[in-house]
Amino acid sequence: MNQAPRTLHKLLRVTLPSPLPWCLLLLMLLPAALLAAPSALHTGIADVLDQEGLSGAVWATVDADGTIAVDAAGIKDARSKEALAVDDRVQVGSIAKTLLATGILRLVTQGRLALDAPVSEVLPDVIFDNPWAASDPVRIRHLLDHTSGLDDTRFWQMLSLQPDADTPLTRAFTGDRLLRVRSRPGSRASYSNMGFTLLGRVVESVTGERYERYLDTHLLRPLAMHDSTFGFVSQAGPHADPRLAMGHFDDLSAHATVPLYLRPAGQFTTTARDMARFARFLLGDGRIEGERFIDAQWLRAMGRPVGTEAASAGLQPGYGLGLYTRDRNGVVARWHGGSTAGYRATLYLFPEQRQAFFWSTNTDSETADHERINALLIEALGVDSPEPARLPEAAVQAAGWEGFYVPAPNRLQTVAWIDTVLGFVRLRREGDALRLEPFQAPASVLTPMGGSLFRAPGRVMASHVLLTAADGTRVLSTGMQSYEQTSLLKLVPLWASLAAGLLGLAYLLLSGLARALARRMPPAHPVFVPLLGILALLLPVPLFLQQSFLQLGEVTAASVVLATVTLALPLTMLAGLALQVRGRHRGPAAALDAVAMLGILQFTVVLAAWGLVPLRLWA
Repeated sequence: MNQAPRTLHKLLRVTLPSPLPWCLLLLMLLPAALLAAPSALHTGIADVLDQEGLSGAVWATVDADGTIAVDAAGIKDARSKEALAVDDRVQVGSIAKTLLATGILRLVTQGRLALDAPVSEVLPDVIFDNPWAASDPVRIRHLLDHTSGLDDTRFWQMLSLQPDADTPLTRAFTGDRLLRVRSRPGSRASYSNMGFTLLGRVVESVTGERYERYLDTHLLRPLAMHDSTFGFVSQAGPHADPRLAMGHFDDLSAHATVPLYLRPAGQFTTTARDMARFARFLLGDGRIEGERFIDAQWLRAMGRPVGTEAASAGLQPGYGLGLYTRDRNGVVARWHGGSTAGYRATLYLFPEQRQAFFWSTNTDSETADHERINALLIEALGVDSPEPARLPEAAVQAAGWEGFYVPAPNRLQTVAWIDTVLGFVRLRREGDALRLEPFQAPASVLTPMGGSLFRAPGRVMASHVLLTAADGTRVLSTGMQSYEQTSLLKLVPLWASLAAGLLGLAYLLLSGLARALARRMPPAHPVFVPLLGILALLLPVPLFLQQSFLQLGEVTAASVVLATVTLALPLTMLAGLALQVRGRHRGPAAALDAVAMLGILQFTVVLAAWGLVPLRLWA
């Protein structure tokens, strides 16, 4: 009875190794298993991608000792479901501005360019419409700081499939009044893609080379950013690179990268590892292998606004030499974000901690909460949150500052009417604080921080400042956007015009359709032609749906029809009014018809005065 167990014991001794080799094998496999297990950061970002509807992301961190770590999650292409790899290339949109600014600072360090040089001295063919030209010309520094007073962009400059990879930068500035200066150069920040495109031309003028070729050779190569380029790279066509992740939109539809007219402001292809190398350089002393590459004073000045009304009043957030000072998620950083067709990206620098991170997602989503990715990376780096500044006991006397404020200047001149009528903010006193009530966003309470500085909820430093401009106008500024106090006597007529126009459109549309369905409106009826004018506004819709949104700024069938029907609308109202007078129509219904037509007519006249009728998206 004992034979079987003894036989089994011998068999086990022959077939199974001794415990010692097993233990050694486990010890050898344990590190590999630990490396294979996803980190908490990886898991967190993967969860954000899933929950926010983003296809994939690559990211990199820089520790205080200079160590770089890179990772990736999600998919490279929604069609093939291929996984996104850490060394896949991505687009970074406007973060290209930070790299271009660094290239400009290299030229300044070499003595080939001066920050205070007027742009017209470097680019003699560029003529600004600058009312302050005699005393305040647009300078190189103004372009770098977004304080030139220039418009941001026009639809045709950013939303067009017409440019190719070799389109000259001069083609981005054809047309009238593109270079109109809307605020005194150096006084107020207003984001401008046109301004940074001019900087691309500055590089070409100073070096005699295309800016892409020069910066690839003399900036990226010394920084060991060998997987990066200012040149055009796409997923298809003659400039295709299989390592470039496919771009996506909110519905995860794929879209290949396309050339831009304003490419110096938003064209740059890179990897997370290369961007970490770039961040590590910006955190350093400007030397490469002991040799001065960029003067350290310029690196320290990046992100620090200088000379603006807001900065002079003590407000620290703002833009300087290619970077923002940003106060979010309980930390203060030097920052730049970017978006382009199919991508979103962010670069964070913490100079005091000598830490940084970068991420890019290959989904250009308008609804995703990208701050969740920032928060995870900040937590992973263990960046110390500064203590909120102690508030003074005395309250700021803000009684005279209550009222309505409008953007001055607004970012896009094309939509200045919209920003004025719907983009206003209202200030009210609330005890010792101010209540900020934007028309299109939730209200918040600004806490006084002494002097004319105020802090928004969730910030650790002052976020708003009240100041008086040189002409005596009261101004509210965030450092990047200024609002001028305005009178209700200016806003109420615009609001009334909008209300009268919309009510007139609604009334004529509904009543006209009702009468048409009841067969009580012959072609000779005064409302017949105006109703056709209103219904004609729908004609461009199917045409726009058949074209890419990247063609919004082009002369297409859709945009031509849109311009035509918006021009025809006031003419149809005049025709209706003429028919009513000629036909001697009377009664309450006729009176309401006339009031509605007059309401629409005055509305279109106001829009025409602001350049929105006819609505020419290519202008």
